[in-house]
Parts: sequence; C-alpha cells; structure tokens
Amino acid sequence: MSAETTTAGGGSGGGTGGAVPAKGLRAGILDLGDSVMLGLASTAPVYSLAATLGLIVAVNGNYTPLILILGFVPVLFIAYAFRELNSAMPDCGTTFTWSRRAFGPWAGWLGGWGVALAGIVVLANLAQVAGQYLWLLIGDGSLAQNKLVVTVTGVLFIAFMTLVNYRGIRLGEHVQRVLTYVQYVSLGIFALAIIVRIAGGASGGAITGQAFDFEWFNPAGAFADPGAVVHGALLALFIYWGWDTCLAVNEETENPATTPGRGAVISAFVLVAIYVSVALLVMMYATVGTEGIGLGNEANHSDVFLAMKDVVLGPWGWLIIVAVLASVLSSTQTTILPTARGTLSMGVHGALPPKFGEVHPRNQTPGFSTQVMGVAAVTYYVAMSILSENLLADSISAISLFIAFYYALTGFACVWYFRDSLRASARNFWFRGVLPLIGALILTAAFFISAVQMWDPAYGDTQIFGVGGAFVSGVVLLALGVVLAAVCRFLPSTRGYFTGQPAAAPPSVRSPN
Repeated sequence: MSAETTTAGGGSGGGTGGAVPAKGLRAGILDLGDSVMLGLASTAPVYSLAATLGLIVAVNGNYTPLILILGFVPVLFIAYAFRELNSAMPDCGTTFTWSRRAFGPWAGWLGGWGVALAGIVVLANLAQVAGQYLWLLIGDGSLAQNKLVVTVTGVLFIAFMTLVNYRGIRLGEHVQRVLTYVQYVSLGIFALAIIVRIAGGASGGAITGQAFDFEWFNPAGAFADPGAVVHGALLALFIYWGWDTCLAVNEETENPATTPGRGAVISAFVLVAIYVSVALLVMMYATVGTEGIGLGNEANHSDVFLAMKDVVLGPWGWLIIVAVLASVLSSTQTTILPTARGTLSMGVHGALPPKFGEVHPRNQTPGFSTQVMGVAAVTYYVAMSILSENLLADSISAISLFIAFYYALTGFACVWYFRDSLRASARNFWFRGVLPLIGALILTAAFFISAVQMWDPAYGDTQIFGVGGAFVSGVVLLALGVVLAAVCRFLPSTRGYFTGQPAAAPPSVRSPN
C-alpha cells in the first residue's frame, strides 16, 4: 500500500486536490446504502425525537414542525460543505484535516478536538439512557432507578460497542443494520398505530386531538416571538447532529471522493422528512396541551413516546422502549466510529502521538484510537455519575456548543479552501461559497446565543460560582482542547505538526499483508 494517495478536487487554487495519506483501513467495504444508513443511525432518530420533541413544543407550541425545518437549514448548508471538502480531501479526519488545510495546524487540532469532545460527552448520555431503558424492559422496571445498576450497564454497553468497532467495519455494519431495522420498524408501527387511531376518531385519553393546520408552518406567526424560534432551532440542531459519521468512514467507502458526500446529503433530507412527519402525527394525536399525554406536559418532556406508548399501542407499548434502546445502542456504536477515525487521522498527520495512527493489521480498524475513545467515554461517564447526575445532564446540554463550533469551522474552511475557484461556476459559487458561509454564520450565532443562555444560573440543573453549570462545563472542556494542543506543540512526537516538519510515517502505513 502506498504511503499516500492523491484525490481529485478543487483546492484553494481551484485545481489540484489534497494528498490523503493511506492509513491501512479497509477500503471500499461500504456502499452508498451503507453510508446513508450510518448517517441515519448516528443521529439516534427515535431517541432524539422522544427526548427533544416535548422541549421544542414547550417553547414553540404548534409551530414545532416549522422549527424542525428551520433547524435543518444550517445543517443542510454545512452538509454541502462536508460534501465539497470531501470531494477534494476524502480523509477520515474530516473537520481536522480540512480546517488544517484551510487555516493551519492550530485550527485543525481544535477542530479535531471538537469532534472528539462531542462524541465522548454524548456517549455518556447514550450509556445512561441505554442502561435505564434496558432495565425498563426487565421485571417491574424498578432497577431503571438504581444508579449503580444503570451506570454499570451503561459502561458494559460502551465496552461492547467499542469491541464491535475494534473488530472490524463489516461487523459493525451488520450490527448497525440490525439495530437500525429494529428502531425504524418499531417507529413505523408506532406511527401507523397513531394514523389508525386518528382515522378512527380515537383520542389520547381525555385529549380530543387536533386537526392539521397550515398555520403550523407560518413563519410570520412563529417569528412573533423571535427568541422562541432561536431557542427551538438550537434544540432542533441537536437532533440532526450525527449524519457526518458517513464522512468519517469515507476511506472505507466505495468512491470515497463522492459516495460519502452523497450519503450525508441524502441522510440529512431523510431525517428532516422523518422528524417533521412523525412530529405532525404525534401533535395531531396528543396535541400540545399540558395535560395527560399532551406534548406540553412538563412531565413528558424527557420522553414523549414513553408517555404515549400504552395509550397508542396498548399491551405492545414495550415496542417503543425497544425502539429507543435500539436507537441509543445504534448511536453509541456510530459515535465511536468518527471519534476514533478522527484521532487516527490526527495520529497519521502527526497532531497526536504516532500510536494513535496505528491500524490493527487484521481488523483494519483504528485499534488504539478506538480503545482510547471507549476508555475516555467510560471514564467521563463514571466520573460524572459519581460527581453529580445533574452535572452530567448539564455537560450534555453543552454539546450544542461543541456541535456548533466544529460545524461552523467546517463551513468557514470550505469557503476559504475553495476561495480561488468560487467564480469558476455557479455551482461552485453556491455550494462551496454562499451556502456553507450562511450555514457557518448561523451556527456561529447559535454558538454565542447558546453560551449566553447557558451563562444564566437558572439554565439547567446546576450552577458553579453563580454561573450555569452547562456554560462552565462547556467552556472548561473546550478550553481543555487549547491546553492539550499547547502540550502537543512541545511534545517531540507532535512538534513537527505545528512547525511544518514532516512527521514520521506511523506503523499503519504498512500493508497488513
């Protein structure tokens, strides 16, 4: 296997693409269908809807479907940035590699840190939910309230999914396919049951339901409260996060310069269709009221589907628990994928010690990086569980900062990297310039708006020195990236990345044969 390959695409000069070092990953094992499936699974759509829909309704009421669409706009624009940058540099480091090429080593390192940080923190949330939902299925469900049992179960789930990813991309794809089928079939049954009940005139208990109204998509009505629109759109941003996983496995996908980008855009459009259609059905059946199974009922905000399952499915209500569990496990696996490949790329390019750039010779996976991500996620989850579950919840709220940070950085990198070729065609102007720039600007605004909201001590469940715990944990974790980058700047094994000296080729470059 050669030390590097050169891909086609327009660079900053509008002609040549970037050289992508070969890493020893199993090339061409995934097709477009696999890519789309990974993009859909990574967002944990069933869990994301269950946990976020009630919160958006609480802020935006009947305008929730419009908010879901508005939240999709910057995500779509950044998806185009990912697609265009991937066409020039199909490197599994994604934001790290592209930001480095556009803005230099420090921007690249911090972009890679943003991807890894979001993954590690969200894995703690996914582990917690997986542990709770498994025990909701067993016995009378009382063990779901046992902190020790849930934490141990969550740790075992992270360990298992880490092992699956370590053993090979094909095994991971098979596991992913099963989990994806389970969650989508269960969600389909749930949606069909709601349709049947609405068509038959059934209501959600004492709730009479509500008819579809085009007013729900009226921007003039929604923007009567601009603050509510911004808040709701920020919540919606989180439920779309994850489709970029299919870009992180670009070097293991057929036609790496084109297929992953297509998969990202397709999965983004499929997601918005799923979210809006399911939200409409649930709103029509349960309403946005504050009583019973109403989506506005504060008691239902943590999981609107759990509140509705027995009313909609009767004795088959356990299907929703299975769907959420499968959704969370699916996302756990696909969250480890991009974080491990991101640090693999950082190791190959010399931004992290060479050990991170090693690929298992038989499994053809980033063995060391995968193990590190699993250990980091377990350590963070256990530490937060011991310190405070409220602090864990607030650190999870800070994920919106990390997402907005590295998505915006990718959008700006796209515009700057292709700056000399933007006037070559109308396509370049829009898809490499205008749309990524708009998406990046929106997400930059979202970053600062989120930070201001999190500063309020009333935001979330904790406060530290009179400031919201979500803000403190978010800023501390982002600042930790600056500290780690400074350390790497002076380490002998990574100094060359910052100074421009070529790094030694890691063992992963050797052919597994």
